[in-house]
Amino acid sequence: CLRAQLASPIGHLSSKIAISFLFQRILMRTSRFFLATLKEAPSDAEVISHQLMVRAGMIKRLAGGIYTWMPLGLRVLRKVERIVREEMDRAGAIELSMPAVQPAELWQESGRWEKYGPELLRCKDRHQRDFVIGPTHEEVITDVVRKDVKSYRQLPLHFYQVQVKFRDEIRPRFGIMRGREFLMKDGYSFHTSFEDLQREYRNMFETYTRIFTRLGLKFRAVAADTGSIGGTGSHEFHVLADSGEDALAYCPDSDFAANVELAEALAPAVARPAAAETMQKVATPGRITCADVAEFLGLPLIRTVKVIAIVLNPEAAEAESPGPLAMILLRGDHNLNEVKAAKHLGEFRFAREDEIIAALGCQPGYLGPVAVGEVAIYVDRSVAVMGDFVCGANEAGYHLTGVNFGRDITAPTLVADFRNVVAGDPSPDGKGCLELCRGVEVGHIFQLRTKYAEALKCSFLDESGQSKIMEMGCYGIGVTRIVGAAIEQGHDQRGICFPAAIAPFEVCIVPMGYAKSETVKAAADALYAELGGAGIDVLLDDRNERPGVMFAEMELIGIPHRVVVGDRGLAEGKLEYKGRGDSESQMLPLAEIGPFLKARLCAAP
Repeated sequence: CLRAQLASPIGHLSSKIAISFLFQRILMRTSRFFLATLKEAPSDAEVISHQLMVRAGMIKRLAGGIYTWMPLGLRVLRKVERIVREEMDRAGAIELSMPAVQPAELWQESGRWEKYGPELLRCKDRHQRDFVIGPTHEEVITDVVRKDVKSYRQLPLHFYQVQVKFRDEIRPRFGIMRGREFLMKDGYSFHTSFEDLQREYRNMFETYTRIFTRLGLKFRAVAADTGSIGGTGSHEFHVLADSGEDALAYCPDSDFAANVELAEALAPAVARPAAAETMQKVATPGRITCADVAEFLGLPLIRTVKVIAIVLNPEAAEAESPGPLAMILLRGDHNLNEVKAAKHLGEFRFAREDEIIAALGCQPGYLGPVAVGEVAIYVDRSVAVMGDFVCGANEAGYHLTGVNFGRDITAPTLVADFRNVVAGDPSPDGKGCLELCRGVEVGHIFQLRTKYAEALKCSFLDESGQSKIMEMGCYGIGVTRIVGAAIEQGHDQRGICFPAAIAPFEVCIVPMGYAKSETVKAAADALYAELGGAGIDVLLDDRNERPGVMFAEMELIGIPHRVVVGDRGLAEGKLEYKGRGDSESQMLPLAEIGPFLKARLCAAP
């Protein structure tokens, strides 16, 4: 099995020179490499990817959220980059490289100089001119295109780069998973019409699917909120991992998948029951959560309603003391979805305790929607069909039971979807029920439409000579984050379990007594040359170390395949093979080990 590097055109180089160069790139001995593993992870490493990357010597911390990529980690990073570039080129995108330092004028022109917030690292040059260290490049690429593209004949265009970005995270954590400096693939497309933008969006969806498949990762693409980037539609690509920051909702019986922030909680398919109880005030001393109240009253949690006090239009409200309050009502077992709430209500913030006391005369924990005067009441769909429910009495130490809309509470200001979906909710596509999983976001594609092109006056002349604003898309992949996500998904108690496509080395050869046995040395060197000659990325551990140390380090750094060469096995004409995920090793004939590994690696994603 010859690898793609040997099969590709060599150009003006002779085959001998090309193969020699390839060997220098692929073949590696530990005596000529830099391994700096640790037995224990630093105390500040919170997640498993951070712990294992530091222990494996893949990264070294320079400052908060800023890391040096050591040789071992850089090999993984470069393999991810290579796959990303190959698939982007295959999809028709054109690579360029834009400056990391950007003039403030562009950000002021787009309106993001102030809106982006403190994550935007601002600086001045010696002439006191303002610049930013680029967290993203919408402004720069739009400036490039508006200067050089004038006609519809020059469109569509899709440019991409793989470049270091900087975002001044308020609390960088989780190693490279939420660092301040990171490597990103960002691409931007320009179109004459929304229909053509949609075509390229589908192209990128398919391209990203190929990328993450080739990387050997279990992933899911989900519909997502566009957030501060803007636009009319987006999808996130998540590597599935129990430790992921994002909650994802999907239907196992259909293709539906969405970030929980976006997944719709359908209205219950039942009518609100008629009131059957009289509203009563009951003492609930010290019970301030719905769960505590339900337990105290001997009722199911779904009979309770929680009240979240908010301040709408908070910037305007800051001029008033206190600000105007509103209430969001949720069922006791549900949680507020802030993204949905902002879409329905506009900008808001949670009310402070002093504002709540001033407006309602009651401390948080006992709030309710009964007799609250002019306070706007926003009700989640699930609450709108509840009857005889329990809520706060707006008096410390008391709750109300038997509360009903219409009789005890005036009509809500708005009934809408305000909550996060939960497992078992009906799928929005009507094809089953939702399940939840967690993921690490590693890619995001957006239909930007005309947001940036309009702000920066990026236009073209159409077929009739009329000036029109270009439609835009943008497409990002967190290259450094992929490495961390792969580790979050693939690890065990011994260390990292990399997919073969991005492992620092595909195979490690561990000889027993390399410096003491000529037989072992000759067999190890021969296998080393054979695998390298087939284009396999192989590491020969030629150190004078104890077998346990070598085994532990090779497992820690995540090499998928290990071959042990020893005198005892050679006497029987065999070598010991163990896959990184195998529970037991197996003895294979010496003549079969090469074809065995080539077949396995050629079958890998």
